Amino acid sequence: MSRLRLGILASGRGSNLQAIIDEIERGSLPAEIALVICNHPGAMALERAAKHGIKAVVIERKCYPTKAEYEVAMVEQLRAHGVDLVVLAGFDRVLGPEMVRAYAGRIINIHPSLLPAFGGGLHAQADALEYGVKVTGCTVHFVTEEVDAGPIILQKAVPVLEDDTVETLSARILAEEHKLLPEAIRLIAEGKVRIEGRRVRLLDS
Repeated sequence: MSRLRLGILASGRGSNLQAIIDEIERGSLPAEIALVICNHPGAMALERAAKHGIKAVVIERKCYPTKAEYEVAMVEQLRAHGVDLVVLAGFDRVLGPEMVRAYAGRIINIHPSLLPAFGGGLHAQADALEYGVKVTGCTVHFVTEEVDAGPIILQKAVPVLEDDTVETLSARILAEEHKLLPEAIRLIAEGKVRIEGRRVRLLDS
């Protein structure tokens, strides 16, 4: 059986990318990373890809006159490498229609909150603390043209402690992200995910 070919979009440290690599190398994730796309040339995600012999390219927004042309360039790279599933693993740009429509139903994202709470921004952990919630967490969802509003695949709750800072809360959420994102990819690779409207059904077999 052919393995699911992943295209990983990352912007920074690449810790979620590393979590995926680790699960693949353990043999517990039936997928392969066909390509890593990074939008920052100095990002650690590129070093992680190189260390594991994974093809990586830098595609910067500033190199293209419009966002549409920028996304077309990414789509061309993903298609050229036979990518089946696009995974946003700490990607700091909101995708537009060119990318979303090209891979409709085949793009997933990890967000550091229990969506729909604290969606639509890059500071979900700080927002959760400021609001005073007692529980937050992380969500893996399909990407649609509406930001952080696509069908939810998996979620994991993380308690907010009385002495939490943005840093301590973020670290505990990130630890759960490293488990949740590979698990969602595994379910998709095994054909156990079905989108029905805005609901995702997880199949037993």
